[in-house]
Amino acid sequence: MTTGKEYHKSGYVAVMGRPNVGKSTLMNAYIGQKIAAVSPKPQTTRKSQLGILTTATEQVIFVDTPGLHNPVNKLGNYMNQHAFEVLQDADLILFIVDGSLSAPHEEDQILVDYLTEIQSTLKVILAINKMDRIDADMWIEKEEIFSALLPSADSILVSATRGDNLDKLLQRIIYHIPEGLPFYPENQVTDLYEREITADLIRAACLIHLRDEVPHAIAIRIDEYTQRKLGNVFIAATLFVERDSQKGIVIGKAGKTLKRIGTTARKEIETMAGQQVYLKLRVKVRKNWRNDDKELRRFGF
Repeated sequence: MTTGKEYHKSGYVAVMGRPNVGKSTLMNAYIGQKIAAVSPKPQTTRKSQLGILTTATEQVIFVDTPGLHNPVNKLGNYMNQHAFEVLQDADLILFIVDGSLSAPHEEDQILVDYLTEIQSTLKVILAINKMDRIDADMWIEKEEIFSALLPSADSILVSATRGDNLDKLLQRIIYHIPEGLPFYPENQVTDLYEREITADLIRAACLIHLRDEVPHAIAIRIDEYTQRKLGNVFIAATLFVERDSQKGIVIGKAGKTLKRIGTTARKEIETMAGQQVYLKLRVKVRKNWRNDDKELRRFGF
């Protein structure tokens, strides 16, 4: 904790919602840099991550959570359970939904049902995201449709990518968090180390370049992260898949797919690290790891 400064407010905000509604994008927008991996495909986030926004009078700690979904394996069960556990320490829930849909998605109801079941009294702000994809003459109607999902919530239309109403949303968040001193130093923006962010960025690259179930069957292990004297970083990572056939798909003909994954990931890692990166990737098989308790623990779940 920093000393010598008085902060008016400080609190934890649980960023909840189903996969691919823009949770990580919104948190990155507030922090002003890419600390959470994003991709066009769902379930990019598997573990919670903090995004720490500190001003002269507030510290807002966003807790980006895995997307709530109907699970089909033990990993999915873990992700949902982990997301709900975040609520135990939260001061406020930021519930994000995809406003570009005609109506709330059935998986949006998962959080509503859970809050009802535990009789939660936490304040909820409902952020109806992707207003940049909604015709302006539909904004009022969209807010009415989605606010019916949780009538007690404070609803607002936003665009995490374009920035619409993010200032207004932040004002509402600050209003609801409690008074108190900061929990983290003013220059800290996340709780993850570079190795962990690197693993997430590699997996996001997999989600971009691979189709169907294959990218969701991948776990990333960082084997080496070495700062070299020449001012660059050497990173070696292993991509674990569940079947031999998936290994061939990830590598691709003459290694072209793995090379594309590496190129995309390296550029994102260089942006994060602020220096040149040498990235070496390899692929191994850990059969059915998403349904194996031992393997899930090995991968940190």
